Amino acid sequence: MDIATIIGVIFGLFCIIWSILLGGSILTFWDLPSVVVVVGGGIAASLISYKLAEVKLIMKVVVKVFIGKESSPIDTIKQMIELSQKARRDGLLSLEAEQENIKDEFLKESLQLVVDGVEPEIIVESMDLEIENMKARHDKGTGLFKTMAAQFPAWGMIGTLIGLIQLLKSLDDPSKIGPAMAVALITTFYGSVLANFICNPIANKLSLKSKEEIREKRMVIEGVLSIQAGENPKILEHKLKTFLSPKQKHEYENTLTDGSEKQDGRNG
Repeated sequence: MDIATIIGVIFGLFCIIWSILLGGSILTFWDLPSVVVVVGGGIAASLISYKLAEVKLIMKVVVKVFIGKESSPIDTIKQMIELSQKARRDGLLSLEAEQENIKDEFLKESLQLVVDGVEPEIIVESMDLEIENMKARHDKGTGLFKTMAAQFPAWGMIGTLIGLIQLLKSLDDPSKIGPAMAVALITTFYGSVLANFICNPIANKLSLKSKEEIREKRMVIEGVLSIQAGENPKILEHKLKTFLSPKQKHEYENTLTDGSEKQDGRNG
């Protein structure tokens, strides 16, 4: 679960609602026709821009932002070191028996190519192609939310223009000018909130998650090639640690220290 996303949503809602309540009633900012124009218009424009099947995936993408499974490069490195040790001890063919214990499909497919005796260049080409196709799928989701981020404010402005036209028709009654102007501006408010509080942040988070996943898959490729070449597990470890951030390196070293302490306790 992405704690930062949840905290951001809760804090953002609190700021908006608190600011509204300081100046009056929250019902002042509710107008059904404005919701229809902004939300309906933004979704309609997205349907024109994308295929229906892609638009249907919106909710799945949103769920991934909030509760998507976090990758664990540290666990991946430790697993690949174990596989490297086994390959040096028992040979590359012994890795086929480890397939059932590997949950990462990308790692599993890469190792299968190694077991099948595929040349390193072909492995890199094949797995790079899979990464590119994955990135293309991710870009569609990110692009969809970026499109909606551009459409909602535009439709908010359209709603404002509709409200202003209706306002001009009621100039003969001064008592209606204030409420009509307020309704006209609400559509702009809706569009700005949807774009800057919902769509743009989701697009940014999806882009970040995609980059992290691609970096981890690049790390897997590097590790698999090292295993195939029969390199020392220490060299493999050093290579894979370069993919970690300073914080992740520190966490990795701590896991090794904790594991050594537990092992020493059992031996004692």
